[in-house]
Amino acid sequence: MQIIIPGGSGQVGRILARHFHSKGHAVIVLSRHPHEAPWRVLTWDGLTPGAWVEEFERSDVCINLAGRSVNCRYNKQNRRAILESRVRSTLLLNKTIAGLSRPPRVWINASTATIYRHALDRAMDEVSGELGGNEPGAPDTWNFSIDVAKEWEEAFFSLSTPGTRKIAIRSAMTFSPDRGGVFDVLLNLVRHGLGGKQGSGKQFVSWIHDLDFVRAIELLIDREDISGVINLASPNPLPNRDFMKALRDAWGTRIGLPAAKWMLEIGTFLLRSESELVLKSRRVVPGRLLSCGFEFRFPEWPAAARDLVARWRQNNSRDY
Repeated sequence: MQIIIPGGSGQVGRILARHFHSKGHAVIVLSRHPHEAPWRVLTWDGLTPGAWVEEFERSDVCINLAGRSVNCRYNKQNRRAILESRVRSTLLLNKTIAGLSRPPRVWINASTATIYRHALDRAMDEVSGELGGNEPGAPDTWNFSIDVAKEWEEAFFSLSTPGTRKIAIRSAMTFSPDRGGVFDVLLNLVRHGLGGKQGSGKQFVSWIHDLDFVRAIELLIDREDISGVINLASPNPLPNRDFMKALRDAWGTRIGLPAAKWMLEIGTFLLRSESELVLKSRRVVPGRLLSCGFEFRFPEWPAAARDLVARWRQNNSRDY
């Protein structure tokens, strides 16, 4: 297959590109910042057609991950960049794919599990899950993220592409042992004795192991009967306090200083990020994947954490 990954330069894009390249598929990453890679990397701006368009005529799959990182402060400038980078690139791809004589047979577009409301009471699947937005007491930053997710999916489904099956993946945090990824950041806290509960510790963490993530993407590509919205998450989200304890156990330490909400607000401000990424409860489950018979290799976080820690140690054996 030839697989095009717009916005494939980030952590998740590298996971997918590396996997499909290792399987012998032709991988093309579209990036605003071209770089050396084992696969082809073409320049695009996410706004206008370019030489990359002709590659779509020869491609089988499009996996669109384009969008400015949300790991920043949600000021006016960054909010506009976060929203427009997602919506405008998706609209561009819609127009491009709809005009092809031989379009890709499947288009998987990123979305996010944060589209669901802050949920402590029950799990959210694709059928019964409640979308968030303007819940009483919800911070403005939470509402912003939900609005972005809704507009992103609206842009994706706004145009019919009869020759291309469409799937929007509402992904939880994808954990891999790669440097700079979200797992690396959390493990760094544990390694330095700061891996205790965050905030109340009651908020749920939705997650997916990188090996299950790529296996789920392969299933979505192969199963022609699947379209629409799909949750990509482990079937077992767990409270933050239990999540962090399992990560401490996997690393082999008992010490984990907790971080109160006010400490997280200060810390994320200093790191130019937002506390929403830690404090919002994401209790998302993969109802449709399970109904399709997908079997997770890592359905439970303690085993997933042990595997990720072992791989992280192997990758970084010279540094500690």
